[in-house]
Amino acid sequence: MPIYALGELEPTIHPDAYVHPDATVIGDVRIAANASVWPQTVLRGDNGYIEIGERSNIQDGCVVHCTRRHPTILGPSSAVGHSVHVEGAKIGTGCLIASGSVVLNGSVIEDGGMVGAGAVLSYGSQVGQGEIALGVPAKTRPNTSFGPDQIAQVVDSYVQRAARFRVELRRLS
Repeated sequence: MPIYALGELEPTIHPDAYVHPDATVIGDVRIAANASVWPQTVLRGDNGYIEIGERSNIQDGCVVHCTRRHPTILGPSSAVGHSVHVEGAKIGTGCLIASGSVVLNGSVIEDGGMVGAGAVLSYGSQVGQGEIALGVPAKTRPNTSFGPDQIAQVVDSYVQRAARFRVELRRLS
């Protein structure tokens, strides 16, 4: 799997984390226990650090970056959906960042916050606890459609999926 040091910056990956062989991890990236990183995802910790919390997942095709001023921090038990771009943002515990969304520098998603599919959070955006951000540019409102139980189900499914992939995935070519 492509895991790279960049000078003195080396990834730290917990032995119980799952990083798919087709994901790329570069530099100061810290991946906690039972977290998972899926195919075609790039985590590039070159200007600052990236931290992926315990039981969190970064799904297929994501780009995660950071800056010196804004690390990217994904708290525990959160999910980042397919093809998401996160750049220098702080995402709390139990959050869902849905497919195709963009979360830019200095943005903060508080515990239990959600970003809807395709939403774009510009620099310094805020999503409060129990809120959802929707649209381009994103606007927040109370989240009444997809709550903590559903987010927990997504997180649990990826912890289980990672355990299966760790044992059953095999390359055929």
